[in-house]
Amino acid sequence: MEKGRLSIHTENILPIIKKWLYSDKDIFIRELIANAVDACTKHSRLALTGETKPEDAYSVRVTIDEAAKTLTFSDNGLGMTDDEVREYINQVAFSGAEAFLEKVKQSGDSNIIGHFGLGFYSAFMVSELVEIETLSYQDGAKPVHWSCGGGVEYEMQDGGRTERGTDVILHLNDEDSEFLRYFTVRGVIEKYCAFLPYPITLYEDGKTKDEDIERFKQPLNNTSPLWRKPPRDCTDEEYKSFYRDVFRQFEEPLFWIHLNVDYPFNMQGILYFPRLKQRLEGMDGEIKLYNNQVFVADNLKEVIPEFLLLLKGVIDCPDLPLNVSRSFLQNDGTVKKVQQHITKKIADKLNELFKNERETYEGYWDDIAPFVRFGCLRDDKLYDMVKDALLFKETEGKHFTLAEAREKAGDALTYADDVDRQAFYIQNYTNAGIPVLVLDGPVDAPFLSLLEQKESGVKFSRIDAGLNDSLKGDGIELKKEPLEEILRRATGKDELKVELEPMKNEGLPAMLITDEQSRRFSEYAARWAGGTPFDADVKLMLNSNNKLVQKLSEIGDAEKADLIAAHLYDLALMQSRALTAKEMAAFSERGAKLMLLAVE
Repeated sequence: MEKGRLSIHTENILPIIKKWLYSDKDIFIRELIANAVDACTKHSRLALTGETKPEDAYSVRVTIDEAAKTLTFSDNGLGMTDDEVREYINQVAFSGAEAFLEKVKQSGDSNIIGHFGLGFYSAFMVSELVEIETLSYQDGAKPVHWSCGGGVEYEMQDGGRTERGTDVILHLNDEDSEFLRYFTVRGVIEKYCAFLPYPITLYEDGKTKDEDIERFKQPLNNTSPLWRKPPRDCTDEEYKSFYRDVFRQFEEPLFWIHLNVDYPFNMQGILYFPRLKQRLEGMDGEIKLYNNQVFVADNLKEVIPEFLLLLKGVIDCPDLPLNVSRSFLQNDGTVKKVQQHITKKIADKLNELFKNERETYEGYWDDIAPFVRFGCLRDDKLYDMVKDALLFKETEGKHFTLAEAREKAGDALTYADDVDRQAFYIQNYTNAGIPVLVLDGPVDAPFLSLLEQKESGVKFSRIDAGLNDSLKGDGIELKKEPLEEILRRATGKDELKVELEPMKNEGLPAMLITDEQSRRFSEYAARWAGGTPFDADVKLMLNSNNKLVQKLSEIGDAEKADLIAAHLYDLALMQSRALTAKEMAAFSERGAKLMLLAVE
């Protein structure tokens, strides 16, 4: 028997690892399975060079023994000699753990991506004793047994393993007995190891029923994930099935992009475009990041462009430096190249659909518009690449590019952000042949500002921001002062501004006109700046061609005039927003009085 001390400078390094990684305890399962898979991969590569005999069925097995309180990870990979145990376990593995903690100290960042580099010694997060039984593939090698109780002392002696490979046996702490439950361990394996390249099975010692035995024989992972296949070999049904299985989604995606890059970095993956339906806030997008088919994290913002987090997908990039801090990743050259490539692939797909399948693309537009517009706001390069494929839907259901809209309506473009409430306004414009764009999404307001900055001469105005010259007609002249006086008195708004314009639509008595820029600032303050909206610059525009407006100043009974004027104002107000409970009560009471006056 050989006894010794681990090659280490800080004797309490294991307790530090245990404490620091407390919130991510289950990660040890991923690390030990990844090591087992790596041992199988290395043996298969040696077999390709003729240095050893190939193995027909590499595999990893995890065994739970609740009675013995052990969790065992077994593989039929390379195995180790006693010298290799001394090198890789006593020196390399532990120095890797030590280097991991040193990175934490140097960077001041307590979030090292994926905890890669901990490897074998992550086992001590949950174990009071760790044993290794291993037998090398090399001819004449003897089995080795190694054990360590979590301090700096270890023991080595002859082992009992008879077949090539390694067992790592964890004697779990009492407080970590949850990892003796079948479904707990299974859930962790399915989370982190669902796509590793060799079958992973999970057994429970003591199970004798035939159905249990059969269940445990079934691998928990898919050894050939779809993203590893060449895109030309994948069918639509395979893409849809993968989407359902991975993301537990039963609504089919609109379309997808298969990433397959081998230069200047390695990356594979699939990005799916779900039906967003004008949602943005609270969206449950999910981009899963893998490293050599080992799951790292969901929605890793340091790697995944922010606008992509509205999508669902998987990205496998072995070249990402996942054993560094998140702050380092933000400035890493490979990460930037990955982000740029993903952005370009998305732009290429959108442009391809627009140019070659425009009718289909228009059918997708309502669902993908929030994603595309948000992406343009977050990434100028994406905007530059897709600007010609940006669409706008008008109230009649037709779609236009910005260039097509400008050709039809000029640089001054009108839009509605509440089609139902603004229906009366919209009808005026459509009757005059003026297209009204529908821009009612959660990011449309800042998106319009972006377009006005990017595209020279373009100006967007909400449908209630003014009166298009095409809607104005010839009418009689009315005096504004008496009308303004009546309306101020009737509404109690001493500062109310009133304007008169002759409108072609004689049936519309009045409309509230809200200055576009002041309204935008008010909405921005309320939605994005975390403040409260301020009063925008609002005017009441009276239609001098409307008979009610024409007769209002002639009514001799001030009480009747006030009833009509207040009701007229509320009708205009209802076209721009919902009335408050108090306003609605007053509106209903006043309406009843006006009907009574009509029948009398």
